[in-house]
Amino acid sequence: MTLEEVMKRLEAMGSESTRQTLMRHGMPPAGYGVKVGDLKKLVKPVKGDQELVLQLYDTGNSDAMYLAGLTVNPKTVAKETLQAWAREADWYLIAEYTVASAAAESPHALELAREWIDSPEELVAACGWSTWANYVSITPDEDLPAEELRGLLERVQASIHEERNRVRYTMNGFVISVGGYVAPLHEEAVQAAAAIGKVRVNMGGTACKVPSAPEYIARMISAGKLGKKRKTCIC
Repeated sequence: MTLEEVMKRLEAMGSESTRQTLMRHGMPPAGYGVKVGDLKKLVKPVKGDQELVLQLYDTGNSDAMYLAGLTVNPKTVAKETLQAWAREADWYLIAEYTVASAAAESPHALELAREWIDSPEELVAACGWSTWANYVSITPDEDLPAEELRGLLERVQASIHEERNRVRYTMNGFVISVGGYVAPLHEEAVQAAAAIGKVRVNMGGTACKVPSAPEYIARMISAGKLGKKRKTCIC
């Protein structure tokens, strides 16, 4: 498929109702409003052409950018490409899901996560914390930098309530991910979650809520998911 063909397919798949919903969540007007389930129908014909994947992200169209994240090969994507994607992400869905998921599965995961969480740009910093959260969810515990994760839990506990809006959200998600997916640090993450308490995030004109870290971790444990890694975080 060519870029023009994919964009025409995306436009045909979009709906105004979905577009309006996504815009209430923060999507810029440059989007057709395609449901993720429909985007996945294009994964197979697009995934084999990584140059096309890069072109899709460069369109600035939210649906095309999300499709790029679903079809990128995280094992071969260049670090510079992911850095550019993080800079160009124009709302949280792209930064915290599309870019962070691809980065977490790439060979550059730790380097980028460390770089991004210190960014002065809110969405880039949020992307960094989400990259960390995704990385620990797919990486065996023995391969994780345990002491560094402890330090990050301490950092979250000390600074989350003074952080920027989406950074607060992804820091909270990081604590949840460590508490549920990293068995050796479970208790420490639970303690951090309890100390943090309620995290307030402006979710715009939506009914979305910030998950309670203690409650979310407890549900994961009740479901028998402690330490059980995900096969992929790209979805």
